[in-house]
Amino acid sequence: MELKAHFGEFFRSAGDWLHCTAHSHHPWPDVTRAAHLAYWEDSARLTDAKWEKVFGEVIPEAQGHLARHLRLPQADAITFAPNTHEFVVRLYSCLDWTRSQRVLTTGHEFHSFERQTRRLEETGRLHATRVPAEPYESFLDRFCAQLARSYDLVWLSHVFFDSGFRVTDLERIVQTCPANALVVIDGYHAFAALPVDLSKIAGRAFYLAGGYKYAMAGEGACFLAVPPGTELRPLATGWFADFAGLGGAQAGPVGYGEGGMRFFGATFDPSGLYRFNAVMHWLAELGIDFAAVQAHVQRLQQRFLDALARAPLPALPLERLVPPSGMPRGNFLTFALPWATQAEAALTAHRVRVDRRRDRLRIGFGVYHDDAFIGQLIDRLRVALAPLPSPGPVA
Repeated sequence: MELKAHFGEFFRSAGDWLHCTAHSHHPWPDVTRAAHLAYWEDSARLTDAKWEKVFGEVIPEAQGHLARHLRLPQADAITFAPNTHEFVVRLYSCLDWTRSQRVLTTGHEFHSFERQTRRLEETGRLHATRVPAEPYESFLDRFCAQLARSYDLVWLSHVFFDSGFRVTDLERIVQTCPANALVVIDGYHAFAALPVDLSKIAGRAFYLAGGYKYAMAGEGACFLAVPPGTELRPLATGWFADFAGLGGAQAGPVGYGEGGMRFFGATFDPSGLYRFNAVMHWLAELGIDFAAVQAHVQRLQQRFLDALARAPLPALPLERLVPPSGMPRGNFLTFALPWATQAEAALTAHRVRVDRRRDRLRIGFGVYHDDAFIGQLIDRLRVALAPLPSPGPVA
């Protein structure tokens, strides 16, 4: 996979920086620049009539791409928002808050969900049970065992942001969930990183993700796949949730649109969807699907780990890789390092861009990386991390 040439603007701007955060903020391919300008030109040419194009062409195209990649039965059951927190709020607003709510989740959810959940817990109106990932080998069994109890909401990530651990049997989890529970899967670290087939669970589970990371589209292109036939009426609702009905009398019960529209919000910046469509079209023209993306990144990951195995780097020991080698993971490598803060600073000083979550140093590869990049990275890591004190034995 030779896609580096399609990121010319990024590499001209990056200079001699080595970018290893494809799992956090992915560089944008050149096709997104033209797409971004196309939105500006549509806004100038159409002014307020641009919304007819957005809802009549741009959104249906994006829905079609998503339905194809995720094996969803109904494209119009997909809705969009600038960020996933909007979906967190809207989904929470579907619950019956006349009584205390019970939530089953993991100890590894991203802040968009975890912060909101903790704040609701402070009110005493919500109780959350968090299942830890480790030991990784038994996570699926332990999570499913918890589902024997009654819950109002079940929320878990497809790939955990703080380790890259991948949940491999979503069907078993969804099928085990209590009948009356809302079931939501956060796919932000899975979508566009690996092939995802939701065909067997699309009728039961919500699935959310966005374009900021592996989809290479940047901000403003988050989506929620809504189970077809859903009749929930989110308490937190924006005026776009009944866009087609705005011309009628606004009296009586608040109306909601069909399909995914009932989870729509309000006025937003559609430029992210323009960029998203451009990326999906570009990949399709090249004949690249997400299975190919995953295979490419896995090969680079293994090349990187093999290099560390041949010539160990004391500040980046393979024994601190989480989850351990051989476990299912997404498209980034995570090292649990008590000295992660110092390692990140040393790498930044040597123009290597990685990212850190507490004591977890994350290194991610993307479609714009190649074998030569791995060699460059290893060489620079050895220089940057050499001055760090010896970490001692792994506990």
